[in-house]
Amino acid sequence: MKMIMSILISFILVSFLMITSFLISKKSYLDLNKASPFECGFSNFSSPRLSFSIHFFMIAIIFLMFDIELALMLPMFISMKLMNSIVWFSSSWMVSSIITYGLFHEWMNGVIEWSM
Repeated sequence: MKMIMSILISFILVSFLMITSFLISKKSYLDLNKASPFECGFSNFSSPRLSFSIHFFMIAIIFLMFDIELALMLPMFISMKLMNSIVWFSSSWMVSSIITYGLFHEWMNGVIEWSM
């Protein structure tokens, strides 16, 4: 009986709060500019299929690549005491060389240069 009463009271309270918030809220259909999303300085009235700068995308990929390298290298430095020094050195050298080769490859292809 107590459980049914508490469920009924909570249902009535939630219903009252929902109805009150619906009646109090002011929805203006006249001002669509304020209700429209605004993100990164792009106007939402233009075409959504604008060209995207591939250089910006590649710089973001480079940032993510080095962020992942840091996430991989930090546990390696912590586990240096637990692992054999040759195994630790070879695995950390391999990860670093792959990341460095990727950076060198992007540098040689002109991805890092921002000016066109």
